[in-house]
Amino acid sequence: MIREINFDGLIGPTHNYAALSFGNLASASNAGATSRPREAALQGLAKMRFAMSLGLTQGFLLPLERPNAAWLRQLGFAGDDAAVCAATYAADPRLFAQACSASSMWTANAATVSPAADTADGRTHLSVANLSRMTHRSIEHTETLAQLRLAFADPGFSVHPAVPATFGDEGAANHMRLTARHGEPGVEVFVYGEEGGKFPARQNRRASEAVARRHGLDPAWTLFVAQSQTAIDAGAFHNDVVAVANEHVLFAHEHAFADPAQLKADLARLMPGAIVVEVPASAVSLADAIASYLFNSQLVTLPDGTMALILPMESHDCAPVKAYLDALVAGNGPIRAVHYVQVRESMRNGGGPACLRLRVVADPATIDDRFLLDAAKADRLEALVTRHWPEAIGPNDLGNPDLWAQAWAARKALLAELGF
Repeated sequence: MIREINFDGLIGPTHNYAALSFGNLASASNAGATSRPREAALQGLAKMRFAMSLGLTQGFLLPLERPNAAWLRQLGFAGDDAAVCAATYAADPRLFAQACSASSMWTANAATVSPAADTADGRTHLSVANLSRMTHRSIEHTETLAQLRLAFADPGFSVHPAVPATFGDEGAANHMRLTARHGEPGVEVFVYGEEGGKFPARQNRRASEAVARRHGLDPAWTLFVAQSQTAIDAGAFHNDVVAVANEHVLFAHEHAFADPAQLKADLARLMPGAIVVEVPASAVSLADAIASYLFNSQLVTLPDGTMALILPMESHDCAPVKAYLDALVAGNGPIRAVHYVQVRESMRNGGGPACLRLRVVADPATIDDRFLLDAAKADRLEALVTRHWPEAIGPNDLGNPDLWAQAWAARKALLAELGF
C-alpha cells in the first residue's frame, strides 16, 4: 500500500558542537558546548516512536562512519585509522572535526525524492545531495548513495548519484511537494537561493533543474522558486527552516519566498485545492520562527485524514509561536493538532524534527526491512545506543583516541545488530 514513510537518521556517536556550518545560527551559537550523543540518539528514537504512535510508518537511516579516516587519507595522512586521526588532529584540529561530523541529524539533506506518481517512468527517484557548499557535508554523498541503494534496491526505485559539485544541492531541505493525496500526481516545488547575501545560498537553481530532469518530472507540474534573501540572511539556511508542505497544504512564513504572490498564483493554477497557511511576520517574526524552528516541523497526515504538526519543544517555549499555534488549531483550518517533542540536542546543532527525516512515498513492502522501524526494533536500538554511544563529548574530546575507538565500535555493533 502506497503511503508516506519518514526515514529518520539515527544520530551517530560523534555528535558534537564544532560549529562547522556557516549561516546556521544554532550551530554557531553552541560552538564549543558539551554535546550528549547518547541523549541525542535516544531523543531521535523517541521522536520516531511518537510518530509511530500516531499511526505513521517510520523508517531510519544509519549514521555514517566517523571519524572518516578514509577521507583523511585522501588529504595525505598515512597509517592505520588511529594513526591517521592522530596525525590530523595534531596538524589541523578543525579539519579533524570535519571528519567527525555526525550529520545524520540532518537526514533531510540526504536526497531529493520524487514519488512514482510524478515521474515519466513510474518509478520513485532519489537523487543523493552533493552538499558541496560545506566541507563536512560534502564528504557524505558516496556513503549515502550506497546506503540508499541498499534500502531502495527494489526495481520500483531509481537512486541517482549526486549532481556535479559545482552546483550546490542540499536535497529535500529545499524541495516540497503538493498533491491531493500522497499516492497521486503532484506539484514539485524546488526552492533555490541567489548569491550575494550575508550568508551563502546553498541550493543552486541548476542543481534543482538537473534533479528534476533526471527524475523525469513534467515541466508543467514543476516549479522553481527563489528563497527570500531576507530569510537566508536571517539564518534560514534551508527552505525547510521557513516552509513545509504536506499533501494540499503549504505552511510558510510571510518572508519565506522572494515572490510569494507568484508562488500562490502558480499553485492556484496547478492545484486549485491547495491551501497556503501563511504566518505573518506581525504574529511570528523571522527571528522567532528560526529560533523555535516552527517551520522545521513535520506536517503529517494522520490515518483519519487530518493533519498535525510535530514540533520541537522550543516552539512550545517561544511565547509568540505558541500563541500562534494555539490560535491555528482553534480555528477551522487544515491543521488540526500540534504535538511537541524533545530534540534539544539536535536543535542546538540546527536540526529540528523536519531536518531529522527524509520523506519517501512508497509501498513499505518494497523497502529493505532492515531500514523499517517497529517497537521491538526500537527497543533493540535504544539498548544498543545506551551501551555503546558516548555520554558526553566536550570541546577537547575529539582528539581522544578512546573516543574514536568507541565510535567505530559503536557503529560496528549497530551494523551487526541490524544484520548488515
